[in-house]
Amino acid sequence: MTRPPDPSRAASGDDAPAPPRERTEPAPSTTAPASTPASGPGLAPAATPPTTARDRAKAERRAALLAAAARLFAERGFDGVTLGDIGEAAGVSGPAVYRHVASKQALLGAILVDVSERLLTGGRAVAAAHLPPESATPSPSTPAGTPIEPTPTRCVAEDARGPARTASGSLAALVDFHVAFALAEADVIRVQDRDLDRLAPDDRRTVRLLQNAYVAVWTDAMAAESPDAETPAERRVRALACFGLINSTPHSVRGVPTSRVRPTLTRMALAALTA
Repeated sequence: MTRPPDPSRAASGDDAPAPPRERTEPAPSTTAPASTPASGPGLAPAATPPTTARDRAKAERRAALLAAAARLFAERGFDGVTLGDIGEAAGVSGPAVYRHVASKQALLGAILVDVSERLLTGGRAVAAAHLPPESATPSPSTPAGTPIEPTPTRCVAEDARGPARTASGSLAALVDFHVAFALAEADVIRVQDRDLDRLAPDDRRTVRLLQNAYVAVWTDAMAAESPDAETPAERRVRALACFGLINSTPHSVRGVPTSRVRPTLTRMALAALTA
């Protein structure tokens, strides 16, 4: 998922938004949701859904390896885990591990690229679903091809120190989505925060591109809400600050029920976003 991208790199070639790569791997039947990437450097490709019992068993073993890797990387760090440890945790012994993955680094790349893709895809879907109905269709007088500016619905915010800033329906929905995602992906967030720099260069670039595209989903929603209130750089600062609050919390609150953490974290993130 998203460790806030370094704003100082925003102008570099690595930070230009790019569409996520398509994934065709079926969702694993067990364990963590971070274990579903389809392919990557050093990984066996998964071009089509498995149709035979042998194919299904292979896909399940591969998913188990990715889930075990995410869990162990979170617990011990990248350098504290071997491929043998991951294979043992996944029930895949000895040389059989190398039938599914070439290296630890390939596993790390598969985990972090996948979670970044799912975050971007989910964020875009949330933003699109919360556009008001009137913004979805141009009026008869609107020339074909003219970009449609959504008219956001307002749902939040008070500030006793001055004029209230509000969060639109799409921004509030994005906060709710990101909080739920972060709580479900606490291990992967921890891995990304600690081990992002251990990725192979191509995977690191891909993750950065996906992250910046996700930031753009948020800044576009802010711009639609208040087009003249801030510069693009200021909107980016607000988005990254909100991510930092949300992402830093889940792995620190283990033992507290999600039903208690989620509403509190959502309110705090909305307050930070609208400050």
